[in-house]
Amino acid sequence: MRPVVSPVLRAQVRGAALLALPLLLAHGTALAAAPAPAKPQPTPSAAATALPSRVQQGQLVAAQTEPGSEVSVGERQSRVGADGRYVFGIERDASAQLQVVIRKPGGKTERHTLEVTQRQYKIEKVNGLPQHTVTPDPELAKRIAEQQARVSQARERDDDRNDYLAGFQRPVQGRISGVYGSQRIDNGVPKSPHYGLDIAVPTGTPVKAPAAGIVSFAASDLILTGGTVLIDHGHGLSSSFLHLSRIDVKAGDKVTRGQVFAAAGATGRASGPHVHWGFNWFDVRLDPELLTPAATR
Repeated sequence: MRPVVSPVLRAQVRGAALLALPLLLAHGTALAAAPAPAKPQPTPSAAATALPSRVQQGQLVAAQTEPGSEVSVGERQSRVGADGRYVFGIERDASAQLQVVIRKPGGKTERHTLEVTQRQYKIEKVNGLPQHTVTPDPELAKRIAEQQARVSQARERDDDRNDYLAGFQRPVQGRISGVYGSQRIDNGVPKSPHYGLDIAVPTGTPVKAPAAGIVSFAASDLILTGGTVLIDHGHGLSSSFLHLSRIDVKAGDKVTRGQVFAAAGATGRASGPHVHWGFNWFDVRLDPELLTPAATR
């Protein structure tokens, strides 16, 4: 099936209608900033919220509706900001259709059915990993679970910030050594899918924030992911960076887009130096490669 390309993300109010702000699909263009309208606009309550008719697995969608609305995406509730902006993500294995329900303050309910393009995922074999991280003993497995629970808790942050609107850039430039969604076979052992983008670069390469945000987690010694940093971009969106050799920030620090906050490495379960960039909407893992324009890949 041919990939579907979404438009540049914009949030311009035209007349009474509010346009949806779908983030790009494969080979799309960069997420663009959404300036506020220069003049007061008519109340959009009478207009239907525009959403893309087709999305794909792993995609982030951003949209805008009437302030005060409630938005349900499947079984999940999406935060709606004071300006009516909201986001949601499409899971790796999402079914062929997704239901979005918008309940507006005046009592009107909109129901949208989004067609979800099904993707074909690669099988990636990775060898040379520390075996104790691939087949951990019960005591180590318990420690790993405790550490991952701390990371998961950081992903629950839900601030009404729109740092994601300015768009994303890659944290480093280099060879892509691992892609989102691929089925991983580590040291010959089938494991869970790979939820991120691996970029091979030398140890010590400066790692830059792909977008502004607040550091929600930082630790240098996690068993699986080694040096690990999470940056929260608002509305439940967060970037994670794994296998870092150096961390220059701590939880609570604010970072700007392009700011160096760490250095690449091969800590944790890694076969060589690289940066793993993961991207989440809460616990829904999305494809970071769909966030940046093709020209910067």
